[in-house]
Amino acid sequence: MKLAKLSLAAIVALSVSAFADVENVKFSGNAKLYYGTTDMDPNDLFDQKSSYGQAAATVAVTADLANGVAGKLSAVGLSTLGLENNLVSGLWAGATDRNGALVGLDSEWWVNEAWLAKTFGNTTIKVGRQELDTPLAFSEKWNIAVNSFDAAVVLNSDLPETTLVAAWVGRGNGAPGQVVYGVSNGSDPFKTYGSAIVDAYNGAVDANGAYAVAAITKLIPMTTAQVWYYSVVSIANAWWLQADVDLKDAVPGLKAGLQYAYIDPQGHISALDESSAWAIKLGYGMDNGLKLCAAYSSTDEDGVIPVANTATGVKAGPGGSQSKLYTEAWWNYGYVGQPDTDAFMLRAAYNMEDVADLMAQYTSTSNDTTNVDMNEFAVTASKSFGNLDATLAYIYTDADDQNGADSYNTIQVYLTYNF
Repeated sequence: MKLAKLSLAAIVALSVSAFADVENVKFSGNAKLYYGTTDMDPNDLFDQKSSYGQAAATVAVTADLANGVAGKLSAVGLSTLGLENNLVSGLWAGATDRNGALVGLDSEWWVNEAWLAKTFGNTTIKVGRQELDTPLAFSEKWNIAVNSFDAAVVLNSDLPETTLVAAWVGRGNGAPGQVVYGVSNGSDPFKTYGSAIVDAYNGAVDANGAYAVAAITKLIPMTTAQVWYYSVVSIANAWWLQADVDLKDAVPGLKAGLQYAYIDPQGHISALDESSAWAIKLGYGMDNGLKLCAAYSSTDEDGVIPVANTATGVKAGPGGSQSKLYTEAWWNYGYVGQPDTDAFMLRAAYNMEDVADLMAQYTSTSNDTTNVDMNEFAVTASKSFGNLDATLAYIYTDADDQNGADSYNTIQVYLTYNF
């Protein structure tokens, strides 16, 4: 089923007649301040040259419109707040990548959401600029700003305990490294979906968007199973299969998961070999609130396209796209989904009441083709103070393709005020 290609002008036109009867208007948003620093050679922690920081503000309005239509309009703005004058030399998002030099504007903005939704019985249609959460095309939430998409999504729940999904993805503002583009010198930051892949392997051709269909079901006892099929027009077809099992009836607190992904280059890049990956995980939640998880993944040695977010490029190593594989690192994306890579992850999380939510994760990857190994150990402490969410993170990185193969430390502070 082909869904119409979208533009913001079309979205506004669709909604004009609906504004005659507007109810339940709600305003919301947040303000963020993120800071990070490393001791990568030749700098020390908290040196300006090895630090990056930025502020962001998001303002959104949601409303129930006429004839049962719901809508949302949201805009996000980025600013350095002048931090580059004495504290930082890099940004989290926008004019440069997360570890690069500050070379762009000191402020950017864009409309990150502008959608209408309507429900007909057990079917919901959502049309416009929106965030997506699918295994191979999604909005990455680690950054100070989130990439979004011009898309149309149909959800249907007529079948028992099953949700069917159909989607057309027209454009997005994801990009390698920095993951999200804003408005720069009046340019449109949203590019046709598939551009990130084409730019890496055959930039002389045009991208043409993507289709996706899926079934997510709980019909299998104790299991949530999902099957996704993607067609990135003239670029690649892909499958994602996943089953997450809650084994509480056998062993209280025990959970398991299995993933398989397959990407088959087509059309413009059909000469490339197929990529595939599989992953398993085992989790256990104790009565005292301690949660443990272990995962292992392996990718096909002959593949080319990484098994990761196709919306934000195919860059290998530091600054690469995030992956939905169970073994994904906490901070060093771009490794676990690369071809010919074995990875494992160990994580522990604990809510220390009245103190903080604590998390520790160790991730290790080994690539037999490039001989690049990456080891990461991350520890976080998070706590909310009313409307203010705060997280302090420490990351130890030892990667063969970073910092001259010497290990280094990273400290990050995340502050978000919700309103």
